[in-house]
Amino acid sequence: MVMAQMIGLPVQADGIPNAALLIAVALFVQYSRQMSYIVNSIELRLANRIKAEREARGWSLSDLAERSGVSKAMISKIERGESSPTATLLGHLSGAFGITVSTLLARAEGAASRLARAHDQAVWQDPETGLRRTAVSPEGAGAIQLVRCELPPGASIAYPAASYVFIHQQIWMLRGILHFIEGEETHELRDGDCLQLGSPTNCRFENRQRKDCVYLVVIASHR
Repeated sequence: MVMAQMIGLPVQADGIPNAALLIAVALFVQYSRQMSYIVNSIELRLANRIKAEREARGWSLSDLAERSGVSKAMISKIERGESSPTATLLGHLSGAFGITVSTLLARAEGAASRLARAHDQAVWQDPETGLRRTAVSPEGAGAIQLVRCELPPGASIAYPAASYVFIHQQIWMLRGILHFIEGEETHELRDGDCLQLGSPTNCRFENRQRKDCVYLVVIASHR
């Protein structure tokens, strides 16, 4: 009874916690453990993928550090699974590899198919900002990719110009307000707005509101 009161569970008149609530708590704990395993599994596959992309190009850690602007020590930690890469770091690394962040994450996921069921779509969360990035398109989608993003309140994510050099990209707002800073220009995007990105430049996604903003990124490769 004391434990039930400590975690805030309602108790019956005889001091026994409600059985249905105990079952619900047990199921929630099990679900949390499963999600933790899934997240850790994705992070491990991403670490292996980054290493594989580097080695496939015959690059040393120093080579990738020089090309991406990410320190050699940080890259080493990421590849060993000792540090989770942020969205900004992935932007720098994917730019150095000449691929999109979406492609890098899709290759880490590894399952090629023409159909991506909603419950099977890979979700990656930025450890720094809490950004949730869902790969809507099937891994084998080819030149066009759809990515659903949920940016938490107050979050800001910067991407280097190098990550936009080889793609055409549009942003379609689904919910909330997004401030997209493209070089010296700031776009305020609201529900239903769609923005075609211009020439490659340093960009920043900002949510200045008190609730999540949700948007779809459409990426087309022109290589």
